[in-house]
Amino acid sequence: MEGLANAVGHEDRHTPLKNYCKGLLLPGERKSIEPMAARLDAENVQPMRQSLHHLVAKAPWSDEILLEQVRNHVLPAMQKQGAVVAWIVDDTGFPKKGKHSVGVTRQYCGQVGKQENCRVAVSLSVATWSSSLPIAYRLYLPKEWAEDAERREKTEVPQAVEFQTKPAIALDQIRAAVAANLERGVVLADAAYGINTEFRDGLTELDLLYVVGVQSSMTVWEPGKQPLPAKTLGKMGRPPRLLQRTTDHQPVSVKQLAKSLPSTAFKEITWREAGERKLQSRFAVVRIRPSHRDYEKAKPRHEEWLLMEWPRGEKEPTKYWVSTLPPTTKLKALVKMAKHRWIIERDYEELKQELGLGHFEGRNWRGFHHHATLCIAAYGFLVAERNRFSPSACAGHLGFVVPMPAPHFRPRGSSRSA
Repeated sequence: MEGLANAVGHEDRHTPLKNYCKGLLLPGERKSIEPMAARLDAENVQPMRQSLHHLVAKAPWSDEILLEQVRNHVLPAMQKQGAVVAWIVDDTGFPKKGKHSVGVTRQYCGQVGKQENCRVAVSLSVATWSSSLPIAYRLYLPKEWAEDAERREKTEVPQAVEFQTKPAIALDQIRAAVAANLERGVVLADAAYGINTEFRDGLTELDLLYVVGVQSSMTVWEPGKQPLPAKTLGKMGRPPRLLQRTTDHQPVSVKQLAKSLPSTAFKEITWREAGERKLQSRFAVVRIRPSHRDYEKAKPRHEEWLLMEWPRGEKEPTKYWVSTLPPTTKLKALVKMAKHRWIIERDYEELKQELGLGHFEGRNWRGFHHHATLCIAAYGFLVAERNRFSPSACAGHLGFVVPMPAPHFRPRGSSRSA
């Protein structure tokens, strides 16, 4: 906590920061400011509330500096149990009523699995085989918000923040991680990011390997095929450079390719054991070349892996990935890495259910990010503590005592009796 307190700068913020993190870690159904204040100091709720609110919604400390401090504390503990194997890109949604909270619009929300009024944040996590930690976190600001000067002013969106797609935000986060010289891992992402050619090309430019989901409609050149070389039109003029296609020489969708494979191409693979149950399915893998707009290029794209999952009982394959892992990579290793993206589901489950990641009730840009940063700091403490034990160790029950609010406490605006 001392390191985190120093990271927020002014000494007046040190005690409120410690209180805020303590409030997040203590038991309690709601982790917004007022309920936390009631649990932290039942006799002086309003002064405590004001202190916590100023720290999160008003104080101008840097989220990046504090997350760097968290990372410096937690990553060494994680690495004692094993090396970093993956950098995981993901986003998470927060259902939200109204239209005045920063970034809220009707969009796809993973938490409810459909289009909903919500806001979405993009994150980058660093993972070993046994644990993971978010190291970057940023709100996705929809275009209608980015171009609305009045709403930007009311929610205090910094002038430097412009509209960016989610893959562009993620790529900026990855560039920052590369610049910080972190131990590198294979980049994992779902199809919302993997289908974006600029995102994949950006990873390759950074010398990062990836295993990313793609949609069934993605087109590729089948194994052993590639676009035709440029046509020679004659001796006059500049020689043509661009690759060619013909009516009978075209790429195919990954779904078409998967369905054209013999059933023997799909092997039963177990990638992890979950308690007494084995996680397994049928997979096939082939070497392909992505074909996106390669008719505008002079050279074919490099070969990559195409990994396909076709569970028993399904009418067609259900998931697809492309990967730049080495050509010598075994099928089981490829599957294990592709499936490792789901380790961060545990992070978000605990961040939301135990640490109140989605409980911040303010509307401004700074408060949204400050609250999330402190939630990640509290979660980082838990990750570091768990990694002090061997993976097979079983930590005992910590036995937290739940502090109760004062008998006369009533939240502001509550119609209920005290």
